[in-house]
Amino acid sequence: GAIEALLADGRIPVVSSIARSQDDGHVYNVNADTAAAALAAALGAETLMVLTDVEGLYEDWPHSDEVIRRLTASQLEKLLPELSSGMVPKMEGCLHAVRNGVTTARVIDGRVQHSILLEIFMDDGIGTMVVPDDFEGTVV
Repeated sequence: GAIEALLADGRIPVVSSIARSQDDGHVYNVNADTAAAALAAALGAETLMVLTDVEGLYEDWPHSDEVIRRLTASQLEKLLPELSSGMVPKMEGCLHAVRNGVTTARVIDGRVQHSILLEIFMDDGIGTMVVPDDFEGTVV
């Protein structure tokens, strides 16, 4: 509700990836990729964008640096056990998002200048895009 109120007021909410337990009052680190995916799904976002320091999900890492440009949720689910540890929370977040109403989830290289614009406006994009299994249509 608080986030929706900020959005309705034209503000851009900044969400910290830490949380305080109601039970014991301790502060915990929450994986930012997991939190962003849950938030995107809860808000009914059109797209989840995950910025990272690699080009996207590699086809056969570390044996290849070829980026998978697009895959479905089922294809991603099959790949998850084989992923390097740093990509697991990002790709699990993408999977959660598209399985819970988000149209596309994208992993892109945040080191590239204007990477978000390039991903959105180029036909092939520059990162990896995850879509629901029943996705039909054009992505803009």
